[in-house]
Amino acid sequence: MSLDNRTALFRMPIELRWRDLDAFNHVNNSNFMTYLEEARIRWFDSVGEAWVTEETAPLLAAVQMNYRVPIPYPSSVVVELYAERVGTTSVTVGHRIASEDGTVLHADGHVVMVWIDRRSGRPTPLPEAIRRVASA
Repeated sequence: MSLDNRTALFRMPIELRWRDLDAFNHVNNSNFMTYLEEARIRWFDSVGEAWVTEETAPLLAAVQMNYRVPIPYPSSVVVELYAERVGTTSVTVGHRIASEDGTVLHADGHVVMVWIDRRSGRPTPLPEAIRRVASA
């Protein structure tokens, strides 16, 4: 049973590692961010077109993370990404970290990714491939 009816842009299963645990014997909150980062990069790569170039690159502009239920060890989780908003220079990517079967929501929230001109540091239009996939 899924906790969300939206169709994910990208899904990435993760098998937890022992080193992900903290002193309270559950996955440390900082590892949630690492899981999301890995999922975003893999999603960008899965688009199959340039999303970072010598001239432009994405930057993380904002993060919201709602920690719902600790992730115990051992377990497997799934990171799901959703397009919440597509702007001129940014995309808001919703995220969920859930149990492998989708019945337990461990965390949710969103990030704002802004593409910038590497020379000037100023925002630049989203890569067309990211816009197309996120708008679908």
